[in-house]
Amino acid sequence: MNSTIFKFLNILWVPSILVLSGCQPQSSDVLDVKPPLSFDAGANSNIWYQSAQDSLQADFAKFEAIQNQIGSAKNVILFVGDGMSISTITAARILDGQLRGESGEENQLSFEKFPFTGFSKTYNVDAQTPDSAGTMTAMMSGVKTDAGIVGLSEEVTRGDCASSKGTEVISALELAEIAGMATGIVTTARLTHATPAATYAHSPDRDWEDVSDMPASAIAQGCMDIADQFVHLKEKIEQEYGVSVDGIDVAMGGGRRHFLPKDAAFNSPDAVSAIEGDRTDNRDLIAEWKKLYPSGQYVMDQTGFDALTTAAQLPVLGLFNESHMRYEMDRKNDVSGEPSLSEMTAKAIQLLEAKDKNKGYFLMVEAGRIDHGHHAGSAFNALHESIELSQAVAKAQASTNPNETLIIVTSDHSHVFTMAGYPKRGNPILGKVVSVGSDQEALALDDMPYTTLGYANGRGFKDLGDETDGDLAYEHPVDQGRKDLNSINTETPGYHQEALIPLESETHSGEDVGIFATGPGAHLVSGVHEQNVIFHIMNYAANLTGKATSTLPKK
Repeated sequence: MNSTIFKFLNILWVPSILVLSGCQPQSSDVLDVKPPLSFDAGANSNIWYQSAQDSLQADFAKFEAIQNQIGSAKNVILFVGDGMSISTITAARILDGQLRGESGEENQLSFEKFPFTGFSKTYNVDAQTPDSAGTMTAMMSGVKTDAGIVGLSEEVTRGDCASSKGTEVISALELAEIAGMATGIVTTARLTHATPAATYAHSPDRDWEDVSDMPASAIAQGCMDIADQFVHLKEKIEQEYGVSVDGIDVAMGGGRRHFLPKDAAFNSPDAVSAIEGDRTDNRDLIAEWKKLYPSGQYVMDQTGFDALTTAAQLPVLGLFNESHMRYEMDRKNDVSGEPSLSEMTAKAIQLLEAKDKNKGYFLMVEAGRIDHGHHAGSAFNALHESIELSQAVAKAQASTNPNETLIIVTSDHSHVFTMAGYPKRGNPILGKVVSVGSDQEALALDDMPYTTLGYANGRGFKDLGDETDGDLAYEHPVDQGRKDLNSINTETPGYHQEALIPLESETHSGEDVGIFATGPGAHLVSGVHEQNVIFHIMNYAANLTGKATSTLPKK
């Protein structure tokens, strides 16, 4: 050890030992330190001291249940808060508490109570600030890849079907299928959107959600659209690996348009567009799915969802919207009714656990509309979606055994979402800044009030009143920069925060995101990781490759 550092440590360390032992230092060379009256003087009188002690004791109890051996997790649940940055978590935590009448800052979301946390470095191979396709491929397959790429390595060229041959990377869900485990996908985005697609699909372009999105050359070269890959995953795995699999047992989300032909005759009862389907190949993939799984259940509304009660109904395909599902705070406006993320999560776990209690399951749950709220510049929606994710995680915890289920909560990327100014404690998180020690709104140098929350870029200010659909911002012109908020209620659902740089849509950002984990193998998330390490943690905890390999035909 460097002698200077060693001497410095001695100066700090020796008096502490002497004080603790009841002795006083004698040498004038030793720093004179007066001992405190009591090292635990604040234990009974200070709420912060006591709450920290209680938190530490609770963590000790949790650690006792942690198992460290390979394959010690029978089940794996990966929660992805799409676009859930650290600032999003902080603001959602405060809003969640304030909705219950608290000041909010001391609140914790469900996954913030997990015993292990870490950070994930989200960049893509070719992008400093990433997209969801490359990031989710990293988490699901263990390799980083380029932006816009789903389930393929970096050797592929985006949009080039021919270059994708031989670049496929197997996902955790596919490994679970081969291993004989039950599998599930739950999302509030389209089921064919980048994040859920990376659990089952392999595409050189995330935008190839159905055949109408693909160039003719790609179709001629044999590339399949993402919806087609979802429906026929079972056949693909069986052909490639020579094993019998069941296919995805539970899949719930939005995106019916990519499964239906472009023909009004195939419209669902709650179709929004005059022609709901987008497919130009005249194929009805929902009908194809039903033919492949004659005992399965296809549902598209709340009534059908509520009727799902037993494993005998598996597999289940739930497509609850033409495009993405509605924002949580806008669900009441859906014509046929949509289940919430927490309802879908609880239902998926119920059905997966009932299928085979011995082999376990892999489940991916995405809160996809956090990302969409931010892109639209609607902190209101992004934060409420984050709170709903917290409730879904709580449902998962309540319905699983912590000794056998690894639960990881993370994000694929961040957003340029800021929480700033000097608002006093308890100030409404969606409101304007009121400074510490004041009852008046703070004014910027332009003599106008400003909000705690804002965006570095995006569509900018909108005052849409009680409108709960954040995406309506796209029907109004971009309006960047400072606005006079004196007469504006910034806490309404339809308020969209100011943005500095005018863009058609607010963008992702490149900083690290959090990883929260509990259950067998959870300790492995501690530290700062490349994002693809998340796959390897899940793989280690559940021994996915080992179990899958054991089922392959002997050569």
